Amino acid sequence: MPERPYTYYDFTLSICSTCLQRVDAKIVFEDGNVFMLKNCAQHGFEKVLIATDIDYYKNIRNYNKPSETPLQFNTKTHYGCPYDCGLCQDHEQHSCLTVIEITDRCNLTCPTCYAMSSPHYGRHRTIEEVEKMFDIIVANEGEPDVVQISGGEPTIHPDFFAILDIAKTKPIKHLMVNTNGIRIAKDFEFAKQLASYAPDFEIYLQFDSFKPHALEQLRGKDLSDVRMKALEHLNALNLSTTLVVTLQKGLNDDEIGKIIEFALQQKCVRGVTFQPTQVAGRLDNFNTATDRLTLTEVRQNILDQTNIFNKNDIIPVPCNPDALAMAYALKVNGQVFPMTRYVDPAFLLDKSRNTIVYEQDSFLHEQLINIFSTGISVDKVTENFNQLLCCLPNIQAPGLSYDNLFRIIIMRFIDAYDFDVRAIKKSCVHIVHKNGNIIPFETMNLFYRDDKEEYLNELRAKKIAFN
Repeated sequence: MPERPYTYYDFTLSICSTCLQRVDAKIVFEDGNVFMLKNCAQHGFEKVLIATDIDYYKNIRNYNKPSETPLQFNTKTHYGCPYDCGLCQDHEQHSCLTVIEITDRCNLTCPTCYAMSSPHYGRHRTIEEVEKMFDIIVANEGEPDVVQISGGEPTIHPDFFAILDIAKTKPIKHLMVNTNGIRIAKDFEFAKQLASYAPDFEIYLQFDSFKPHALEQLRGKDLSDVRMKALEHLNALNLSTTLVVTLQKGLNDDEIGKIIEFALQQKCVRGVTFQPTQVAGRLDNFNTATDRLTLTEVRQNILDQTNIFNKNDIIPVPCNPDALAMAYALKVNGQVFPMTRYVDPAFLLDKSRNTIVYEQDSFLHEQLINIFSTGISVDKVTENFNQLLCCLPNIQAPGLSYDNLFRIIIMRFIDAYDFDVRAIKKSCVHIVHKNGNIIPFETMNLFYRDDKEEYLNELRAKKIAFN
């Protein structure tokens, strides 16, 4: 009997990348890759690469854990995922990280911008609106794990520091500011004022490339000097910073290892987050056929371009293993010691065991003794490393602080091409909508931004008519 050219693995629901209507989808293995096959009655067949490592893709399911829901849901389920976001009652994961966009405006007009920001787009939110957003998050989360103040470019908001003051009155475990770094680079006094909000405060700094032409393609101008000056100021203050890299295939994916090695040399940097470009918003220099990157391609580039991490170091994050991968390392005395390889998945999947105490585990204790043979006592636990997603482990380690932590996160923001309802239901990075609903990052950029909601209402009407 004739055989298909692939091995059928799974079934899910996706959306047509043209009309955004729900369609059936197969997940198949072919030539060492994982593809999504879908067919829209109106726009035809699509074959989308979703992973380049079959073993890793299968292993994702081993990191799935019971869902942690918010304290309350904000919308009911009428139309089915992804047309009810808010969070709806059918969503499977609370907000590990919640984004508050305090302005639509930006001091750049980046060719790549999921929010369509520019100097003249939209408006600043009022202080009253922003505080209401904080209160909505607290009502849903109790003690939110991470809240990220974003935009647009949040540092241009005229009441920026008043907003930070309000945030610090809320029971937020970890506060971040997402910035292009321009104001930090230009004004050291501004950076010093930011540092006054530490601890439990971090800068999420755009850092896409060392190449001028790549920055021009992504950001509209060469920002190399701005990035370096911002880091000079942040290093001087030792203000915890994550470098955030928007990736496009053939543009800057060859710099992944170089960026990691550079980050490890920066006193203030606690890690790097790699974000393959989501096909949403403004994409002036992007070809979906050639420029998309999968999570597994980014992971393999990290392994190929550095000699620090091996394949056991970069593992799925249990709250949404399809979309998130992580690696943890310790920086001590100028050396880097990957530690994720020693983490039993049971620590991640069992909430009661979610604190790793190295001196209470004989194997890990032995590793620490080998690593810290001089200068650091292993007799007493003195610090907890902060966690930046609820499902990452707390790490207790002798004589170390957050300054010694280095993490890599790969954050795949699913778009209309690789849309998988199974994974979207576990999205844990959310945005507070202007109307007060809490929307998964992925669906926010596809359906719930400004004029896109008008088309969403058309899709809802079609669904009702079809049913």
